[in-house]
Amino acid sequence: MKRNKIVIGSRGSKLALWQANWVKERLKTIYPELIIEIEKIKTTGDKILDAPLAKIGGKGLFVKEIEEALLSGKVDLAVHSMKDVPTEIPEGLHISAICEREDPKDALISKEGKSFRELPLGAVVGTSSLRRTIQIKALRKDLLIKPLRGNVDTRIRKLREGEFDAIVLALAGLKRMGLNDSVTEVFSEEVMIPAIGQGAIGIETRVDDDYVNKLIKPLHHFETALCVSAERAFLSKMGGGCQVPLACHASMERYSSSNFVFKIAALIGDPESVDLLIKSEREEFFDYPVENWIFQQVEEMGLQLAEELLKKGGKDILKKIYQSHH
Repeated sequence: MKRNKIVIGSRGSKLALWQANWVKERLKTIYPELIIEIEKIKTTGDKILDAPLAKIGGKGLFVKEIEEALLSGKVDLAVHSMKDVPTEIPEGLHISAICEREDPKDALISKEGKSFRELPLGAVVGTSSLRRTIQIKALRKDLLIKPLRGNVDTRIRKLREGEFDAIVLALAGLKRMGLNDSVTEVFSEEVMIPAIGQGAIGIETRVDDDYVNKLIKPLHHFETALCVSAERAFLSKMGGGCQVPLACHASMERYSSSNFVFKIAALIGDPESVDLLIKSEREEFFDYPVENWIFQQVEEMGLQLAEELLKKGGKDILKKIYQSHH
């Protein structure tokens, strides 16, 4: 029997549904006869809205329930933000496609259109991410950082209502929701290293579902997959969840017609000490045409970067964080 219908599993937030619909539209363009439905699934991360993510702990807060639906056959594929996906994928599932990345940078939205440097002394800045918190503090110790949860609309509403002077969000989400006009300033990747996988959409499927794995192949974007693989190799070595302020960003830049440079930068920070940020970066040249073996090379770069950070003091930070959580 030929399958002519597939079900996409997605979180119910506006942004998650935008991403699921984006995948649906792309597939509809390629397979006009295919019937595609979207199943909304509430995840643990969606249910607990009054606590910072770092406090809830655990990995996979936004994917676990969707993966269960995938394993049980209730849905045929899951659409995730790659930055929410843990490095350990349940047996029987895999990330089979990574779509072309939207801009991975972080953006500032301030109430009065002030730039980051212009924010008044002691201004209140909202973010739910430890990674952003420590990088903001490293740039300006005087700012007061308050936790900010909820979807993009809720966060912007809280800013407009005066709870915050400014908020920091992923630019990718704002662009996808058509809200980039509200952005006051975009932080360069050098000033604020993005989260692992930020801006990239991943499609998770059952390993043995050849039909769906083949269907989504055209949505896979080689360069994005390469960069995200390096970032995730770094993450797997660091073993960090939401409780650890980690950042890692990889990029590919054409150097000449025959080769390109692959760059990767990362940091770990100490949430207790405002000053302690340990940064490292690496770059290597590779030749075109790009073969699949390059994945091993760039993942190795991610692992080496993690080793370097652990040696420079990252190990002590991790030890301290895990002791305080147990």
